[in-house]
Amino acid sequence: MGEPMSIRFAPSLLSADYSHLADEVAEIERGGAELLHLDIMDGHFVPNLTFGPPVVRAIASRSKIALDVHLMVTDPDALIADLIAAPVARIAVHVEVCDHLQRTLESIRSAGVEAGIAINPASAISLLEDALPWADFVLVMSVNPGFGSQAFIPETLAKIRRLRRMAGNRPLDIAVDGGVCLENVASLVEVGATTLIAGSAIFGLEDRAAAIADLRLAATDGGER
Repeated sequence: MGEPMSIRFAPSLLSADYSHLADEVAEIERGGAELLHLDIMDGHFVPNLTFGPPVVRAIASRSKIALDVHLMVTDPDALIADLIAAPVARIAVHVEVCDHLQRTLESIRSAGVEAGIAINPASAISLLEDALPWADFVLVMSVNPGFGSQAFIPETLAKIRRLRRMAGNRPLDIAVDGGVCLENVASLVEVGATTLIAGSAIFGLEDRAAAIADLRLAATDGGER
């Protein structure tokens, strides 16, 4: 086995104040976040609309943090080229909507962007097993996608543990999104999560930097505070 993967935090802009996005991005930069998580929703795959490539380009022009995009859309292939041009560092597409998942992942990776597979709470991990060789990371949804501030689904812990076993010795980045908070980050890290995406647990507090620091302490010290 190699060295353990470092734990990264990716604040989810879904929970930010959209009237002050540049300020919000600057604040989490000061807080030491490793990634900035962007949820793109189309109102079809999920019952909500957020933003598209033009807003991502605007954020990219102001952000010093790598952009981590989660495509909650029925046709992810139609958006990939524009997102790569923004630019973004990572793109996750849903296993539930990609008819040709290997081709989609390869199209992302061929541009030097990390490719990820997102999977919904009730979807079986076995759906993505054969696609893992073409994925740089897996995004495990711990709520049903579409809205922020939902409660964490506890069965996600067992799912992440199974995924970590499936990955074997490969240092696969496992991201988790939905209800991530101080009370569960230590458990998530214990079962194998390496990128923790948090929305209201960061943007719901007045001091975003302190929120990130507290989450990091809870995750790395097993909740000892």
